Amino acid sequence: MKLLNLLVFTLFFTSAFSQKPVSIIFDTDIGPDYDDVGAMALLHALADKGECNILATMASNKHSKIAAVLNIINTYFNRPNVPIGVVRGKAINEGASQKWDSLIVSKYPHHIKNNDQIEDAVILYRKILAAQPDHSVTIVTVGFLTNMSNLLDSQPDEISPLNGKELIFKKVKRLVSMAGGFPNFKEFNVHMDAAASKNVFENWTTPILLSGFEIGNKIFTGLPLIKSKIENSPIKDAFAHSIPQREEDKNGRKSWDQTAVLVAVRGYEKYYTVMPGKMICNEDGSNAWDNKDSGHFYLVEKKSVNKMTKIINRLMLHQPKKMK
Repeated sequence: MKLLNLLVFTLFFTSAFSQKPVSIIFDTDIGPDYDDVGAMALLHALADKGECNILATMASNKHSKIAAVLNIINTYFNRPNVPIGVVRGKAINEGASQKWDSLIVSKYPHHIKNNDQIEDAVILYRKILAAQPDHSVTIVTVGFLTNMSNLLDSQPDEISPLNGKELIFKKVKRLVSMAGGFPNFKEFNVHMDAAASKNVFENWTTPILLSGFEIGNKIFTGLPLIKSKIENSPIKDAFAHSIPQREEDKNGRKSWDQTAVLVAVRGYEKYYTVMPGKMICNEDGSNAWDNKDSGHFYLVEKKSVNKMTKIINRLMLHQPKKMK
């Protein structure tokens, strides 16, 4: 049974990823760490290559600069009108300890100045999903699972007669998350909103692919970017401003979020193998792994860390596609 489910999963992901571009909703807590900035650089680089279509950028963190930061990065990559949603209600509120967010907000153009200008993330999710073809959307989360939990719990409305579970099952192809650590761990994205995480991993209605803490923890990126001749880049500025502030970042920043975006768009087969089972989220936000098949899979290293580092660094060096 385990082999059969793994084959089904592989076919499910391979067939979907062979159809380009992949329709992506990107959900981030961008702020507490700046690997999210690198993940957005990857996302836009892959979109410029025609590998994905960015349907929206969502925030699972409600700190005051988050909408502006998302708009700045989207604008830099010539996508100023990519829809943005921000979590409402009970949610985490964390800014950047290195203050890179304040730096780029003061320096770069953006037409969205504050979170009040944009929609509740769940409303935007429901609007976008309802308008997409069935089983066509990949959601990639690189932060808290708050929006995913709220979407699951959403009720029928004027947007769709389907509740959250039904809408996800009908419209979402897969959920790819930088979450957890395997076989067991207590990882930031999961434990910061443990109740939401538990709800998602117990009730989500499509396959889930997990890039665990251990995957990105060995991949240090950003030094080629900050040493490059690139000018006037919020991506470079975030890394150049932040890397010198921590001794642990002297070889580059760990690249947890970039790995999730990479496999969400390109699939895992070139880079990783997967372990099937079930993500078990405990009340305190720690996780364990049950080998019983349930449609959850976590990444296992295949390609060397050195090669993965080069791939991610190269994509982070991508410059915005020139407008015609």
